[in-house]
Amino acid sequence: MARILIVDDDSALRESLGEALADLGHVAIPAADGAAALAALAREPVDAVVLDLRMPGMDGLEVLRRIRARPDSPPVAVLTAVPTSANTIEAMRLGAVDHLVKPVGRKDLAELIARMLPPASGKAETPRESEETGLIAISAPMREVLKTIGLLADSDATVLITGETGTGKEVAARAIHQFGRRSKKRFIAINCAAIPSELLESELFGHVRGAFTGAVANREGAFREAHHGTLLLDEIGDMSLSLQAKLLRVLETREIVPLGGQPEPIDVRIIAATNRDLAAAVRDGGFREDLFYRLSVVPLAIPPLRERLADIIPLAEHFLARASPETPKKRLAADAAARLLAYPWPGNVRELRNAMERVAILKRRPVITAEDLDFLSVPNDQKSEARDWLAGDLPTAMARLEAAMIRQALAACGGNRAEAARQLGIHRQLLYTKLRKLGLDVSEMITEEVAEAHINAEGSLPKNK
Repeated sequence: MARILIVDDDSALRESLGEALADLGHVAIPAADGAAALAALAREPVDAVVLDLRMPGMDGLEVLRRIRARPDSPPVAVLTAVPTSANTIEAMRLGAVDHLVKPVGRKDLAELIARMLPPASGKAETPRESEETGLIAISAPMREVLKTIGLLADSDATVLITGETGTGKEVAARAIHQFGRRSKKRFIAINCAAIPSELLESELFGHVRGAFTGAVANREGAFREAHHGTLLLDEIGDMSLSLQAKLLRVLETREIVPLGGQPEPIDVRIIAATNRDLAAAVRDGGFREDLFYRLSVVPLAIPPLRERLADIIPLAEHFLARASPETPKKRLAADAAARLLAYPWPGNVRELRNAMERVAILKRRPVITAEDLDFLSVPNDQKSEARDWLAGDLPTAMARLEAAMIRQALAACGGNRAEAARQLGIHRQLLYTKLRKLGLDVSEMITEEVAEAHINAEGSLPKNK
């Protein structure tokens, strides 16, 4: 049972959320405005906060800023009836767990509270431990990654993590281990591309003394070092075919054979990662088909940073804070945030981390501006587009971002506005309002609404109808 502070000037909404929380087994603490919320935090322990954005007097962002400034501040989720790109990014930049659109359904509320509270074991996770997971996921694609990690963490299923270089595949693998039942045991990572193939077998399976010239002592090998824990085989696509056959044997028998030794049973959770297209490698004969299927019991794709724009600013602030030894930490100006959003990030999260470390070291000012990020060279074919994105003030740039995300969602859904709204995490009527502001055609909206009503009343139709 958790104590949840509900901050909203709408008494009906406070009561509704309070009833839903009570049904979930929690205690609701109502507060009608920001001042009452801060007073409640000073008066009694609170496990999480659900905070309205627009309130008379002190607005939600200022309340969030003050809550986050407190020592051991509780997690905060922001609710608003009028979401914008600017207030979403600012709320997340200030440390909100999520930014949701009213009204919030009971299922969404339950999922939100579950994300905000510590694990069921009751062992509270310190802010530093949370940061060390390295997974800052605000965007919808990365929230799906987090959900998948949560679902598979306690299983022993083999996982194949795919994604471009620098997207955070090893970070995801460590999170699977950290949140799973093997977390107390060792996590061993082996880069298959960095070790010559003639040495990789010994590195993985170990050897006994005298097994080959130069083997002057026994070697455990990564599998035995990770016994009862997790072994990450990074860049698995670069493993030789002969070693792939031996790895397949281990996956099938759960036994290893050290060089010069006897078979030994092994209990290891195996995670593989690659930036290559293994299905194409199978077709080209560069990767064993049977091993591919054994590895990809649970596939997990990490999206590139350019497809998760909502994560860029929170990640940048996180890396900047970690790289800034001084207090208060360095922060991003609005034009710097716009520059980061306009850049294509070919090196993904790793490139963003390096960029923030660079400006933290070389710039003495407490505020990082767009001028400080001039080293981020935009390809020639994107320079004019980047200039357009950076033109004007932050609200204008955020409006461009919002329009781009809406167009991208509509394209991905074949023009289905209801599905696009679901992907964007907003209500359909709000999407319609935004489409009108963008000057897009809304003549088919009525037809779409009628079609959906017909589906609900008469049965199912093809998804794209």
